[in-house]
Amino acid sequence: MPATTSTIILDNGASTIKAGVLGVHNEQPQVITNAVVRAKGDNATYIGHEVAKCRDFTSLRYRLPFEKGLLVDWDAQKAIWDGLFSNEALAVNTAESSLLITEPYFNLPNVQDIYDQFVFEEYEFRSYFRCTPASLIPYGHLLAKPNLPAPECMLVIDSGFSFTHVVPILGGTVVWEAVKRMDVGGKLLTNHLKETVSYRQWNMMEETHIMNEVKETCCFVSEDFSKDLETCRCVSQTLNPIVQEYIFPDYSANRPGRIRTPGESLGESYQTLTMNNERFTVPEILFRLDQAGLSATVAASIALLPEDLQGMFWANIGLIGGNTAMPGFRNRLMSELRSLAPIDCEVAVYASDEPILEAYRSAVAFAARPEFPQSVVTREEYQEMGSSACRRKFRDWKPVEKEGARGREPAKGKGARGRAEEDDESPPPATKKSARGRGRGRGVAKRQS
Repeated sequence: MPATTSTIILDNGASTIKAGVLGVHNEQPQVITNAVVRAKGDNATYIGHEVAKCRDFTSLRYRLPFEKGLLVDWDAQKAIWDGLFSNEALAVNTAESSLLITEPYFNLPNVQDIYDQFVFEEYEFRSYFRCTPASLIPYGHLLAKPNLPAPECMLVIDSGFSFTHVVPILGGTVVWEAVKRMDVGGKLLTNHLKETVSYRQWNMMEETHIMNEVKETCCFVSEDFSKDLETCRCVSQTLNPIVQEYIFPDYSANRPGRIRTPGESLGESYQTLTMNNERFTVPEILFRLDQAGLSATVAASIALLPEDLQGMFWANIGLIGGNTAMPGFRNRLMSELRSLAPIDCEVAVYASDEPILEAYRSAVAFAARPEFPQSVVTREEYQEMGSSACRRKFRDWKPVEKEGARGREPAKGKGARGRAEEDDESPPPATKKSARGRGRGRGVAKRQS
């Protein structure tokens, strides 16, 4: 890779995109909404970075590129990326740049092929690297200790918009056989709060943006659920320190939403939402599911790892993702894990000051390493071999199929290097169809819609 090539970091989350240029946005990336938004107030459409220009967030309509953790709306995603790379945001020339982008866990092969096509055919990047957010954490500072190298064994809990994943990492490589997923993320929590408030107080079913702000402002994880629930039954605010009043925003007066100060007098134009046990019963879903809660999921994941190494995983647990920013999350998780871990094992949970940016900052550290240029797939490699070059080079949850098994000539060299063993969850049959015929000669298959 030429020394003059700039490297773009793109932590492409389902809710927000954290993006920047290596050497320019190392600590503070641009954080934009990963959605095309239609505003009811001014009847305007805002794409990605333009959402910050919106002045009335009432009854917003969202078109999300991601659905159930997978990128499915490529037209919307391309429109958002176009604006991000334009002069209004990063102002980069993609044809002269390298890209490091994150992808969902257990991403499907046909979706990965479209990633490759967009990067090299639509944007013509010189080279790129694709990986999951948790696989970048070993390069960051979340679990780093002074004067010591990063631990060889770590377990990353990534609680994001669509799902919560428990990801063990051994020697810098994800142990996919032990990765666990919970079908709870920030989207579910916001929707649950929206439905609860609509049933009890105000009809907020159309106010996703406002209720998401209420969740981020008011909600916390209870460390003693039964005690807090009993406290909320007290009518007196003196005896119930949990209850809060959230003042709804007034966009016509340019007045943002906030928590009402105790004893504060309000005018008639103010509307408030009383947040009582909703503050902690909504996040409680993460810890009390019909299926195993988060703590039990962590224990189940560690139980699948080599027995002689399990103690090191208990001692190196890191938290990333927006849900982990809730007050009390780490303490609750720590207390529950202590009761599940073996008596002779140390339990340590490391929380980030800004968990939403942790994967991005770890990606910056990885992109700055001297071995990064050898990890990427170049445009020339893609033009020669298509997505096969990416499948061989990027570590993934699937094993590499032998070329002969797909009706091609056997590949030379060790094409399967770095692949993990096959996970218990087999991809749908449709993935085989999408994998056929990729990367023959210099011609590239047409993009799937």
